[in-house]
Amino acid sequence: MSPIRSATIVALASAVLAATLTGCSFGAAEKDSSPITIAADLELSGAAAPVGKAYQRALELKVDQLNASGALGDRKIKLVVKDNRSDAAESLRNIGDFSNDATVNAIIMGGCNQCAVDAVRTINERKIPTIALAPSGAVANPVPERRYVFKLAPNAADSAAALTAELRRRGITEVGVLHSDDDYGREGLTALDAEFGKTTIKRVRAEAVRTTDTELAAPVRRLTNRDPAALIIWTPPEQATLAATAADQSGYGGSLFFDAAAAGDLFLGGSGRATERATLIFTQTMVIDDVIATTPAKAARRQWFQDYTARFGGYNGLSSFAADAVQLIADSALRSGGSDGRVDRDGLRDVLETSQLDGLSGPIRMTPDNHSGLMPQALTTLVARGGRWRLAG
Repeated sequence: MSPIRSATIVALASAVLAATLTGCSFGAAEKDSSPITIAADLELSGAAAPVGKAYQRALELKVDQLNASGALGDRKIKLVVKDNRSDAAESLRNIGDFSNDATVNAIIMGGCNQCAVDAVRTINERKIPTIALAPSGAVANPVPERRYVFKLAPNAADSAAALTAELRRRGITEVGVLHSDDDYGREGLTALDAEFGKTTIKRVRAEAVRTTDTELAAPVRRLTNRDPAALIIWTPPEQATLAATAADQSGYGGSLFFDAAAAGDLFLGGSGRATERATLIFTQTMVIDDVIATTPAKAARRQWFQDYTARFGGYNGLSSFAADAVQLIADSALRSGGSDGRVDRDGLRDVLETSQLDGLSGPIRMTPDNHSGLMPQALTTLVARGGRWRLAG
């Protein structure tokens, strides 16, 4: 090789190396691989602890699954959990702490309706995307006043419509209603009355109970004394179990119907006899082992059911909402990241507001006009048989 050609090659190689080094030093910023931090405000002690702990288990399992899957690339999800002690004031302090922490990308709140409603102002002012697992419509409405707040739980109007359809199918025309004395309970009673108004079904009596009440014999007796053909129980899970037991002890022989918010564990344990043949409106995930996995979404739900059961020795129907909340935030964080991958709260919120997911809970669709994404078709009819919930029919 001639000296001139050799020198040319050396010069060219040096130029390429210099350009490469320059590109590394002064070109595009290095891709951000910091964790996607999700903070969770949950009821881990106090009256609502059983539900809060089910949410915590689901969040931890879903985070572990996503982090192990490689679906997030170089990123991982970091979960930070605080106990609000089933107290709205404590919850608000937690939300304040989370929103002031610049490393927190989004918040998931538990099933406490009052906690979520009371936190709306702080969430909006601090501009931190939040998904609440509480069922009250006031959590996500009116949307213009809740730009950073989203809800992932069954909606009262959808539950009422499904319950009414089942009552009509069975030819039941007289019902009593036991409902929680909170936003969601009152919303449920209004929704039921609206649906009954389209039919020949008559509400003969309604009784309201505080969410902390454990002595339900008296209100249940006042309902069953009217001998309605069906008793609708529209309360949190633990109260629903107590109400079913009180109805059984009173000798009530009619049918029991549970709203979706009353869902809890798959296996009914000591309440099995009281709830036998009761009807529950809920998502198919609770009984996915009864369903043939004919689609990828159904296969994913079955796998979630099996994974949760294998880790925790049982299944809680509410777990799928917590898992879907993690998935929505993770997806939105990845989609909203700029060219350097950095996630900002406003960008995450904007993507979350148009998210669509065939989730573990069912189809979920968020829009700028609807921040409560669970679709009505996610709900189905379940029946208690042999101490556990089964798909009706």
